[in-house]
Amino acid sequence: MLSVLIVNAGNYVYNLALGRILGPEAFADAAILITLLLVLSFVAMTFQLATTKFSVIFESSIFRGFINIMYRYSLITGILIGLSFIIFSKELQAIFHTQSSTIFIIFGLGIPIYFVMSVNRGIYQGIKKFDRLAYTYQGEMISRLVITLALLYLLPIPSSMVVAMGIACSFIFGLYPFRTKDITTNFSITLPSSHKKQVYRFFTLTAFYELTQIIINNSDILLVKHYFEGYEAGLYASLALIGRVVYFVAWMFVMLLLPKVVQKQKEGKNTTSILFSYVGYISILAFIIVLSCYLFPELVIQLMFGSEYLSMAPLLWKYAIATSLFALSNIFAYYFLSLDHYIPVFLSGILGITQVLLIALFHQSLTQVVHMQIIAMAILLVVQLLFFFRKNADKTSKD
Repeated sequence: MLSVLIVNAGNYVYNLALGRILGPEAFADAAILITLLLVLSFVAMTFQLATTKFSVIFESSIFRGFINIMYRYSLITGILIGLSFIIFSKELQAIFHTQSSTIFIIFGLGIPIYFVMSVNRGIYQGIKKFDRLAYTYQGEMISRLVITLALLYLLPIPSSMVVAMGIACSFIFGLYPFRTKDITTNFSITLPSSHKKQVYRFFTLTAFYELTQIIINNSDILLVKHYFEGYEAGLYASLALIGRVVYFVAWMFVMLLLPKVVQKQKEGKNTTSILFSYVGYISILAFIIVLSCYLFPELVIQLMFGSEYLSMAPLLWKYAIATSLFALSNIFAYYFLSLDHYIPVFLSGILGITQVLLIALFHQSLTQVVHMQIIAMAILLVVQLLFFFRKNADKTSKD
């Protein structure tokens, strides 16, 4: 948890530094790459979570076979997505109004490495080698921060290209330490049919849920970049970065939640106490952050991004509410996902699409965009809570 906190703080410094150095308009282009990195992280998280879950469940030869299959498919997926960025770089430039299409080509070249890195992390997370898991996150964060800031001062090229280069290079450093123990060149390895069905079901549902995470967590920045001018998009990106501190910190609890819940379930023990603990932690954290954003919005923005971004101060606490609601509903969703209950996944998908539609229909101002997110996330949390109480009541009646 301490390491994830340090990594999130480092990533925050990285974003804040770019915002201060580049200014709102140039930061808008950098924010698109950072947002695409977050999108990529959610896609790759499907592989990481599946690897984590079944690293707890599978043992000996089945475990080794599973790991090799995950590496194989993660690499193939990474190559296909990377090629898509390269092939459609011009179209991406037109959609997001960036100064260059080359940034998407550079970004695409690093994607296969990122997917392999995610499986490696999933193994360490599942077998509870949290020290090595911490090293991979620290290596990625530190290298991206150092390389990007160094190249900004050393190379006379557009800042967005520097950001793309820093991101791509950081994936290489994130591979360390790479676990080679279970890797084999035997491509004929398969899983027993019963285990294969179990893996496919979890992987498919996790992929769907991560897609909803992409929609909910990143669609607003992408839509704002499409509907608004570069200056306003840059201002909104700074608002989103500050407001999402709740989600970034909550993620370290999610990383610990999943293997704990799976292990408790495997041992036949009650898991609700773990859920309540984590919901309590996130609720306290969210309350403190929202209150701070409400009482001292100008101070927070001035300290983090500077006076150029102060026009976003009135919206800060509202955006923090939206991300707090999302962070809380996320805890419930991952809890049920780890227990193989998939209805919350579909609920998240429905509300994610609802959020996109609301923003697409109502985007006359940045204020309206934030209000649409609060509405969608409030509904999402309510339905997740209703599902939890219903599930808990059914379990109690059976007992």
